[in-house]
Amino acid sequence: MKYAVIAPTSAGTTADPTWMTAYAQHVEACGFESLVVVEHALVMSRYSSVYPYDASGKMELADDLDIPDPLDLLAFLAGRTTTLGLATGVLVLPNHHPVVLAKRLATLDRLSGGRLRICVGMGWMKEEIEACGAPFDSRGRRADEQLQVLRELWADASPDGADHHGEFFDFDGAMSYPKPAQPGGVPLHIGGHSKAAARRAGRYGDGLQPLGVVGEELAALVKLMRTEAERAGRDPAALELSLGHLVTKIDQGRADRLAAQGADRVVLAASDTADLDRARDELSACADRLGLS
Repeated sequence: MKYAVIAPTSAGTTADPTWMTAYAQHVEACGFESLVVVEHALVMSRYSSVYPYDASGKMELADDLDIPDPLDLLAFLAGRTTTLGLATGVLVLPNHHPVVLAKRLATLDRLSGGRLRICVGMGWMKEEIEACGAPFDSRGRRADEQLQVLRELWADASPDGADHHGEFFDFDGAMSYPKPAQPGGVPLHIGGHSKAAARRAGRYGDGLQPLGVVGEELAALVKLMRTEAERAGRDPAALELSLGHLVTKIDQGRADRLAAQGADRVVLAASDTADLDRARDELSACADRLGLS
Protein backbone atom coordinates (compact mmCIF):
# COMPACT_ATOMS: atom_id res chain seq x y z
CA MET A 1 0.00 0.00 0.00
CA LYS A 2 1.15 3.52 -0.83
CA TYR A 3 0.16 6.54 1.25
CA ALA A 4 -0.13 10.08 -0.10
CA VAL A 5 -0.85 13.26 1.85
CA ILE A 6 -2.92 16.19 0.58
CA ALA A 7 -1.39 19.56 1.46
CA PRO A 8 -3.81 21.42 3.79
CA THR A 9 -5.15 23.99 1.36
CA SER A 10 -7.82 25.32 3.72
CA ALA A 11 -5.14 26.32 6.22
CA GLY A 12 -4.02 29.06 3.82
CA THR A 13 -0.38 27.97 3.94
CA THR A 14 0.24 26.44 0.51
CA ALA A 15 1.59 29.70 -0.92
CA ASP A 16 3.99 30.16 2.04
CA PRO A 17 7.39 28.92 0.79
CA THR A 18 8.88 28.39 4.25
CA TRP A 19 5.84 26.54 5.58
CA MET A 20 5.43 24.34 2.52
CA THR A 21 9.11 23.48 2.35
CA ALA A 22 9.11 22.31 5.97
CA TYR A 23 5.83 20.44 5.51
CA ALA A 24 6.90 18.65 2.32
CA GLN A 25 10.25 17.68 3.80
CA HIS A 26 8.48 16.20 6.83
CA VAL A 27 6.06 14.26 4.62
CA GLU A 28 9.11 12.85 2.85
CA ALA A 29 10.97 12.08 6.10
CA CYS A 30 7.95 10.23 7.50
CA GLY A 31 7.97 7.80 4.57
CA PHE A 32 4.82 8.83 2.76
CA GLU A 33 4.82 8.14 -0.96
CA SER A 34 3.76 11.54 -2.25
CA LEU A 35 2.39 14.99 -1.55
CA VAL A 36 -0.82 16.00 -3.34
CA VAL A 37 -1.87 19.56 -4.20
CA VAL A 38 -5.17 20.88 -5.53
CA GLU A 39 -6.16 23.28 -8.30
CA HIS A 40 -8.60 26.08 -8.92
CA ALA A 41 -7.40 28.57 -11.52
CA LEU A 42 -10.23 30.80 -10.38
CA VAL A 43 -12.80 30.72 -7.60
CA MET A 44 -15.86 32.79 -8.33
CA SER A 45 -17.36 34.93 -5.58
CA ARG A 46 -20.76 34.06 -7.07
CA TYR A 47 -21.56 30.79 -8.79
CA SER A 48 -24.65 28.75 -9.55
CA SER A 49 -22.77 25.47 -10.10
CA VAL A 50 -23.38 22.75 -7.51
CA TYR A 51 -20.38 21.35 -5.64
CA PRO A 52 -21.06 17.59 -5.68
CA TYR A 53 -19.10 16.61 -2.56
CA ASP A 54 -21.01 18.57 0.10
CA ALA A 55 -24.72 18.60 0.89
CA SER A 56 -24.70 22.40 0.86
CA GLY A 57 -23.71 22.44 -2.81
CA LYS A 58 -20.88 24.85 -1.93
CA MET A 59 -17.23 23.99 -1.59
CA GLU A 60 -15.53 24.46 1.75
CA LEU A 61 -12.68 26.65 0.48
CA ALA A 62 -13.02 30.41 0.96
CA ASP A 63 -13.37 32.51 -2.19
CA ASP A 64 -10.21 34.51 -1.41
CA LEU A 65 -8.05 31.61 -0.20
CA ASP A 66 -4.51 31.26 -1.58
CA ILE A 67 -4.58 28.37 -4.08
CA PRO A 68 -1.25 28.46 -5.95
CA ASP A 69 -0.83 26.93 -9.38
CA PRO A 70 -0.31 23.22 -8.61
CA LEU A 71 2.42 22.56 -11.18
CA ASP A 72 4.44 25.59 -10.15
CA LEU A 73 4.03 24.58 -6.51
CA LEU A 74 5.18 21.03 -7.26
CA ALA A 75 8.17 22.34 -9.22
CA PHE A 76 9.11 24.48 -6.23
CA LEU A 77 8.83 21.49 -3.89
CA ALA A 78 10.74 19.23 -6.28
CA GLY A 79 13.79 21.40 -5.67
CA ARG A 80 13.44 21.05 -1.90
CA THR A 81 12.91 17.28 -1.69
CA THR A 82 14.74 14.29 -3.10
CA THR A 83 12.49 11.21 -3.19
CA LEU A 84 8.99 12.51 -2.46
CA GLY A 85 6.38 11.86 -5.13
CA LEU A 86 4.67 14.96 -6.53
CA ALA A 87 0.99 14.71 -7.39
CA THR A 88 -2.17 16.65 -8.14
CA GLY A 89 -5.61 15.89 -6.79
CA VAL A 90 -7.14 17.07 -8.96
CA LEU A 91 -5.87 19.10 -11.89
CA VAL A 92 -8.91 20.61 -13.63
CA LEU A 93 -8.18 19.32 -17.13
CA PRO A 94 -10.58 21.57 -19.12
CA ASN A 95 -8.59 24.60 -17.89
CA HIS A 96 -5.48 23.49 -19.82
CA HIS A 97 -4.48 23.27 -23.46
CA PRO A 98 -2.98 19.76 -23.83
CA VAL A 99 -0.06 20.80 -26.04
CA VAL A 100 1.18 23.30 -23.45
CA LEU A 101 0.30 20.94 -20.60
CA ALA A 102 2.29 18.10 -22.19
CA LYS A 103 5.42 20.26 -22.18
CA ARG A 104 4.88 21.47 -18.59
CA LEU A 105 4.31 17.97 -17.21
CA ALA A 106 7.21 16.43 -19.14
CA THR A 107 9.55 19.18 -17.97
CA LEU A 108 8.55 18.76 -14.34
CA ASP A 109 8.87 14.98 -14.54
CA ARG A 110 12.35 15.20 -16.08
CA LEU A 111 13.65 17.81 -13.66
CA SER A 112 12.27 15.94 -10.64
CA GLY A 113 13.76 12.63 -11.72
CA GLY A 114 10.46 10.97 -12.61
CA ARG A 115 8.53 11.79 -9.44
CA LEU A 116 5.34 13.20 -10.97
CA ARG A 117 1.83 11.69 -10.89
CA ILE A 118 -1.18 13.59 -12.18
CA CYS A 119 -4.78 13.06 -11.18
CA VAL A 120 -7.12 15.00 -13.44
CA GLY A 121 -10.79 15.86 -13.12
CA MET A 122 -13.39 17.38 -15.40
CA GLY A 123 -14.25 20.16 -12.97
CA TRP A 124 -17.63 21.08 -11.53
CA MET A 125 -17.54 24.90 -11.48
CA LYS A 126 -18.91 25.93 -14.86
CA GLU A 127 -18.02 29.57 -14.28
CA GLU A 128 -14.34 28.74 -13.70
CA ILE A 129 -14.03 26.48 -16.74
CA GLU A 130 -15.72 28.92 -19.08
CA ALA A 131 -13.55 31.77 -17.77
CA CYS A 132 -10.54 29.65 -18.79
CA GLY A 133 -11.93 29.43 -22.32
CA ALA A 134 -13.41 25.93 -22.55
CA PRO A 135 -17.07 25.09 -23.17
CA PHE A 136 -18.47 23.36 -20.08
CA ASP A 137 -20.88 20.96 -21.75
CA SER A 138 -18.29 19.35 -24.02
CA ARG A 139 -15.55 19.04 -21.39
CA GLY A 140 -15.86 15.23 -21.25
CA ARG A 141 -15.26 14.67 -24.97
CA ARG A 142 -12.57 17.31 -24.86
CA ALA A 143 -10.86 15.56 -21.94
CA ASP A 144 -10.76 12.24 -23.75
CA GLU A 145 -8.98 13.94 -26.61
CA GLN A 146 -6.69 15.87 -24.28
CA LEU A 147 -5.50 12.62 -22.70
CA GLN A 148 -4.80 11.19 -26.15
CA VAL A 149 -2.82 14.30 -27.12
CA LEU A 150 -0.69 14.06 -23.98
CA ARG A 151 0.15 10.42 -24.74
CA GLU A 152 0.94 11.17 -28.38
CA LEU A 153 3.28 14.05 -27.57
CA TRP A 154 5.11 12.03 -24.90
CA ALA A 155 5.58 8.99 -27.13
CA ASP A 156 8.81 8.46 -28.99
CA ALA A 157 8.08 10.45 -32.13
CA SER A 158 8.90 9.44 -35.64
CA PRO A 159 11.45 11.64 -37.42
CA ASP A 160 8.49 13.66 -38.69
CA GLY A 161 6.88 14.11 -35.25
CA ALA A 162 3.36 13.42 -34.03
CA ASP A 163 0.16 14.04 -35.97
CA HIS A 164 -3.27 14.54 -34.44
CA HIS A 165 -6.58 15.38 -36.09
CA GLY A 166 -9.47 15.49 -33.63
CA GLU A 167 -12.63 17.37 -32.78
CA PHE A 168 -10.85 19.95 -30.61
CA PHE A 169 -7.12 19.77 -31.47
CA ASP A 170 -5.28 19.50 -34.75
CA PHE A 171 -1.55 19.41 -35.61
CA ASP A 172 0.99 17.78 -37.90
CA GLY A 173 4.65 16.99 -37.29
CA ALA A 174 4.65 18.07 -33.63
CA MET A 175 7.97 17.59 -31.82
CA SER A 176 7.59 17.96 -28.04
CA TYR A 177 10.78 17.63 -26.00
CA PRO A 178 11.91 16.82 -23.38
CA LYS A 179 10.06 13.59 -22.92
CA PRO A 180 9.02 12.58 -19.38
CA ALA A 181 11.58 10.66 -17.35
CA GLN A 182 9.12 7.85 -16.65
CA PRO A 183 8.79 5.24 -19.39
CA GLY A 184 5.35 5.56 -20.93
CA GLY A 185 4.99 9.14 -19.74
CA VAL A 186 3.64 10.75 -16.59
CA PRO A 187 1.03 8.52 -14.87
CA LEU A 188 -2.43 9.97 -15.51
CA HIS A 189 -5.12 9.09 -12.98
CA ILE A 190 -8.77 10.09 -13.30
CA GLY A 191 -10.60 11.63 -10.37
CA GLY A 192 -14.37 11.70 -10.07
CA HIS A 193 -17.49 9.93 -8.90
CA SER A 194 -19.23 9.15 -12.20
CA LYS A 195 -19.41 6.22 -14.60
CA ALA A 196 -17.86 8.50 -17.21
CA ALA A 197 -14.80 8.94 -14.96
CA ALA A 198 -14.46 5.16 -14.56
CA ARG A 199 -14.78 4.60 -18.32
CA ARG A 200 -12.22 7.33 -18.99
CA ALA A 201 -9.78 5.76 -16.53
CA GLY A 202 -10.13 2.40 -18.23
CA ARG A 203 -9.68 3.74 -21.76
CA TYR A 204 -7.03 6.38 -21.25
CA GLY A 205 -5.79 6.50 -17.65
CA ASP A 206 -3.38 4.76 -15.33
CA GLY A 207 -5.81 4.60 -12.44
CA LEU A 208 -8.96 5.89 -10.80
CA GLN A 209 -9.40 8.07 -7.73
CA PRO A 210 -13.12 7.93 -6.90
CA LEU A 211 -14.33 10.91 -4.90
CA GLY A 212 -17.05 10.47 -2.30
CA VAL A 213 -17.96 6.93 -3.45
CA VAL A 214 -18.16 3.85 -1.21
CA GLY A 215 -19.62 0.35 -1.00
CA GLU A 216 -21.40 -1.19 -3.96
CA GLU A 217 -21.16 2.03 -5.96
CA LEU A 218 -17.39 2.01 -5.59
CA ALA A 219 -17.16 -1.65 -6.58
CA ALA A 220 -19.27 -0.98 -9.68
CA LEU A 221 -17.02 1.89 -10.77
CA VAL A 222 -13.88 -0.21 -10.34
CA LYS A 223 -15.43 -3.06 -12.31
CA LEU A 224 -16.46 -0.64 -15.05
CA MET A 225 -12.91 0.79 -15.25
CA ARG A 226 -11.37 -2.64 -15.66
CA THR A 227 -14.01 -3.73 -18.19
CA GLU A 228 -13.37 -0.64 -20.31
CA ALA A 229 -9.61 -1.23 -20.13
CA GLU A 230 -10.05 -4.76 -21.41
CA ARG A 231 -12.31 -3.57 -24.25
CA ALA A 232 -9.64 -1.04 -25.22
CA GLY A 233 -6.97 -3.74 -25.35
CA ARG A 234 -5.28 -2.52 -22.19
CA ASP A 235 -4.21 -4.50 -19.11
CA PRO A 236 -6.91 -3.91 -16.47
CA ALA A 237 -4.66 -5.23 -13.69
CA ALA A 238 -2.13 -2.47 -14.38
CA LEU A 239 -4.58 0.27 -13.37
CA GLU A 240 -4.33 1.59 -9.83
CA LEU A 241 -7.11 2.49 -7.40
CA SER A 242 -6.59 5.38 -4.97
CA LEU A 243 -9.04 5.79 -2.08
CA GLY A 244 -9.29 8.52 0.52
CA HIS A 245 -9.04 8.74 4.31
CA LEU A 246 -7.83 11.15 7.03
CA VAL A 247 -4.33 11.63 8.41
CA THR A 248 -5.73 11.73 11.94
CA LYS A 249 -7.98 8.67 11.62
CA ILE A 250 -6.21 6.14 9.43
CA ASP A 251 -4.68 3.12 11.13
CA GLN A 252 -3.56 -0.31 9.97
CA GLY A 253 -7.02 -1.83 10.41
CA ARG A 254 -8.68 0.86 8.31
CA ALA A 255 -5.91 0.60 5.72
CA ASP A 256 -6.44 -3.16 5.51
CA ARG A 257 -10.16 -2.61 4.86
CA LEU A 258 -9.34 -0.19 2.04
CA ALA A 259 -6.89 -2.72 0.61
CA ALA A 260 -9.67 -5.32 0.68
CA GLN A 261 -11.68 -2.95 -1.54
CA GLY A 262 -8.82 -2.98 -4.03
CA ALA A 263 -6.93 0.15 -3.02
CA ASP A 264 -3.33 0.47 -4.15
CA ARG A 265 -2.95 3.91 -2.58
CA VAL A 266 -4.62 5.84 0.25
CA VAL A 267 -4.77 9.60 -0.25
CA LEU A 268 -4.89 11.20 3.20
CA ALA A 269 -6.50 14.55 3.94
CA ALA A 270 -4.55 16.48 6.58
CA SER A 271 -5.98 18.73 9.28
CA ASP A 272 -6.59 22.30 8.20
CA THR A 273 -4.09 23.77 10.62
CA ALA A 274 -1.57 26.52 10.01
CA ASP A 275 0.36 25.40 13.12
CA LEU A 276 3.38 23.73 11.53
CA ASP A 277 4.41 21.85 14.67
CA ARG A 278 0.92 20.40 15.07
CA ALA A 279 0.78 19.48 11.39
CA ARG A 280 4.12 17.68 11.60
CA ASP A 281 3.16 15.90 14.83
CA GLU A 282 -0.02 14.58 13.17
CA LEU A 283 2.01 13.31 10.21
CA SER A 284 4.52 11.61 12.51
CA ALA A 285 1.78 9.94 14.53
CA CYS A 286 0.09 8.74 11.34
CA ALA A 287 3.35 7.33 9.97
CA ASP A 288 3.93 5.49 13.27
CA ARG A 289 0.44 3.92 13.17
CA LEU A 290 1.04 2.73 9.62
CA GLY A 291 4.57 1.52 10.28
CA LEU A 292 6.14 3.94 7.81
CA SER A 293 8.69 5.59 10.09
